[in-house]
Amino acid sequence: MFLPPVTMSHLLDPKWLLLLAGAVLLVHAVRRHLAGRALRKIQGPPAPSWIMGHNELVQHQMEVGVLQKEWLEKYGTVWRTKNCLNGDALEIADPKALQYIFHKSGYHFPKPAVARQFTREITGSGILFAEGQDHARIRKIMNPAFTASQLKSFLPLFRHSAQKLGQKWKEQLHISPDNAQRVDVLSWLARCTLDVIGEVGFDVQCGALDDSLNPVMHAYKNMFADAIPFPSKANVLFRHFWRYIPMPILNYVKYIPSKEHIRFRKTLGVINDFAQGLIREKTEAVLSGKNENKKDIMSILVKANASENPKSRLTDEEMISQMATFLLAGHETTANSTSWMLYELARHPGYQSKMREEVKAIRARVTERGDSDFSVSDLDSMTYVLAAMKEVLRLHPIVYSLVREAGRDDVLPLANPVTTTTGEVIDEVPIPKGTTCNIAIWAYNRLPQIWGPDADEFNPHRWIDNEKMGQTYVGVTSNLMTFSAGLQACIGWRFSIIEMQAILVELIEQFEFTIPEDKPEILRFPAGLVAPLVKSDMKAGAQMPLQVSLVQ
Repeated sequence: MFLPPVTMSHLLDPKWLLLLAGAVLLVHAVRRHLAGRALRKIQGPPAPSWIMGHNELVQHQMEVGVLQKEWLEKYGTVWRTKNCLNGDALEIADPKALQYIFHKSGYHFPKPAVARQFTREITGSGILFAEGQDHARIRKIMNPAFTASQLKSFLPLFRHSAQKLGQKWKEQLHISPDNAQRVDVLSWLARCTLDVIGEVGFDVQCGALDDSLNPVMHAYKNMFADAIPFPSKANVLFRHFWRYIPMPILNYVKYIPSKEHIRFRKTLGVINDFAQGLIREKTEAVLSGKNENKKDIMSILVKANASENPKSRLTDEEMISQMATFLLAGHETTANSTSWMLYELARHPGYQSKMREEVKAIRARVTERGDSDFSVSDLDSMTYVLAAMKEVLRLHPIVYSLVREAGRDDVLPLANPVTTTTGEVIDEVPIPKGTTCNIAIWAYNRLPQIWGPDADEFNPHRWIDNEKMGQTYVGVTSNLMTFSAGLQACIGWRFSIIEMQAILVELIEQFEFTIPEDKPEILRFPAGLVAPLVKSDMKAGAQMPLQVSLVQ
């Protein structure tokens, strides 16, 4: 069959252009279909809607973990869900698959457009937004602020804020009947950790515990619970198409007048106003040699940045973004984790008593050697305290899910084989480039294969009785995924643990925690981070009410 030659005039003809575009799209669709054949054999729950997939169901759940638990028990450690318009996605809780994604694949599983854009709206174009070489560049400059010796030097500041919190509570309890009172521990802990990050991060007195009218505290209050839950169908569908929009153009969606974009824009504006003057002041001090003895994180970051090759330095925008990241990650997450810790101790008074006795014994040792307060070594020697902390970080991960996207055609190895829709048992899953990989942190942290048959229970003794749990190591500490893993793991995880130790020891030594008489039901509300909400008072926002009394 003779085909006429294609000339330039043909190529400029709209009919030919349309035909050519259709052919390209057809080839792309066929390749995607063939590449996704193995993925479509993975079992998973039926989608409620062809248009919405599982997205609306997942984003409208009332409590973290309910869906993950149901699907984990039914389908195994990897299961298939549907994105909008019938696209396939994987939910992954398998340790070997997670190890491959986070440890062995470099930057080949980047964050997708939706995750990156929301991160940019909340913290700016910093380390949480960056990918690939930009991420490596920023992390290299930040590393000096998070060395073990540097973090140990922060302990006295952590302890000072913890003791100040304790004193505030004592003043309230002394004027209460029976020296006891119902306290929203979350709001107090958020104030305490904000004071900590202000002083440790920036050498600034935030005054949150002193009831100063703090714009940062006000900006962050209930930000996630107000902005993230229950997006409309139109919003969910609109976000599905963000993957096709270049990131510089996608940044303009922040000006859409919807509740989440308005709230994020307003909050980041407050943080940026707070940050700009501080960074300018610290940069001038470093360049003039006046800041040699400053040990706060921002001063160290400014020094490290000044010594870099100009081509690899952080821009002013990136510096401001790191500050927003410190403020959010340095106080919101630790306050939430410590609140869940006190909640579990209130539910398990016997273990709470063991912890208090241990703290009392170490306190006696500190006094005997003539010191006035605990050292990092003292805190690390508290077996019951550390076990309880690990257990709460396992049972109540504040970041309960992450999203990654396959940057190339790949094959995920599995530690726990799964059965396909055709009955075949497989120990690896081929996935095409672009596959959405939902990292089920909550499910992984409760896998019976790793943590035992009582994985859904609060049992700190598992950390005392077992030297190691799990055959495949995944997370940065204790095999947990709570701080993510690999190249993009939380850079401040040690900071968070030492801060939590310092606060927890102070509160357990001075106070006793019990569940209030009305026994409020606490929901693990999915609001970007896990927010504790009282089921009967959800309009009040995040709170953790506990009965607090002085130790007799």
